[in-house]
Amino acid sequence: MSFGADLSGKVALVTGASSGLGLHMAKTLARAGAAVALAARRFERVEAEARALSEAGAKALGVALDVTDPASVEACLEAVRRALGTATILVNNAGIAHTERALELAPATFREVIATNLEGAFFVARAAAKAMVEAGVGGSIVNVASILGLRVAGRVAAYAASKAGLVRLTEALALEWARFGIRVNALAPGYVETDLNRTFLSSEAGQALRQRIPQRRFGRPEDLDGPLLLLASDASAYMTGAVLVVDGGHLVASL
Repeated sequence: MSFGADLSGKVALVTGASSGLGLHMAKTLARAGAAVALAARRFERVEAEARALSEAGAKALGVALDVTDPASVEACLEAVRRALGTATILVNNAGIAHTERALELAPATFREVIATNLEGAFFVARAAAKAMVEAGVGGSIVNVASILGLRVAGRVAAYAASKAGLVRLTEALALEWARFGIRVNALAPGYVETDLNRTFLSSEAGQALRQRIPQRRFGRPEDLDGPLLLLASDASAYMTGAVLVVDGGHLVASL
């Protein structure tokens, strides 16, 4: 389902695209007509997924990417440019989480979460923006944040800090890059069920969490399709610096 968004002729780069929401988003953009580069540290996985998309009729490329390494980021953007053209859509989805309480959180874990979720998003956004500026084209950067960057829960101190930082980074980059025709917005999902969290969400604790969501259900990956395509396409041409929440009403639930 494309929700009327036509991305034909566009080149999109999706980070963290080896599985889960990143892979789903890459497929969504491909269905809307974009040539899609799937990037992640697990190169064999994104290469296989890109091959499957190509066999289904899409134009796709698998690229190795470590978002915490600026050299890897630059190499990824160059590989995309050579194979598909300048990426004018970036979905900054790569991220990691943790479940330790703050008193027990190892400094190395805290730094790893911030390095991946916040610094990595900045490195990729900056490289993508530089490529757009050099090519003389505008584009859309979609940073995948979280409702945990807007309202906190327990045992997510580093993750919440990284996503809150990503929200503010989105606003700062939107301000600086508007003059280049580059829009920077954030997508803030609530709890969306994937293979990675399905066991927890089906547990007693997960079901208790579900009862606190006004719609009384967890999100499905396809619930993000419309918001993603809105932000990625020219349908949001006058939107920049915005944070689009998709959470079944979780943020407005009673305290």
